[in-house]
Amino acid sequence: MTEYESAQKGALKLKGCGDMSLGKKKKKKNKANDQIMQEIITSKKNEEEKKKPSLDKRTPAQLAFEKMQEKRQMERILKKASKTHKQRVEDFNRHLDTLTEHYDIPKVSWTK
Repeated sequence: MTEYESAQKGALKLKGCGDMSLGKKKKKKNKANDQIMQEIITSKKNEEEKKKPSLDKRTPAQLAFEKMQEKRQMERILKKASKTHKQRVEDFNRHLDTLTEHYDIPKVSWTK
């Protein structure tokens, strides 16, 4: 342990530097300048949006396609809304009655 007795304990001291015990200095924030800068930025964005012409770059085929999609979707919604749950269950039961016995679930008996 005699090798380590001469080791210096505590913080390192650098040559040519003054007293470093002052710590970090905090910068003062100027909120007024930040608000002014944000207002300027938002006003520039608004001006750029006003300058842009709002052109529709879709082709006539794309417009017709989207129109037909909306029409079909509305038809599907109206078709589903026209029946109640009870009517749907009755239709499903009628459909199951028309199927052959091949689709029935076979009975399994473990007692036989």
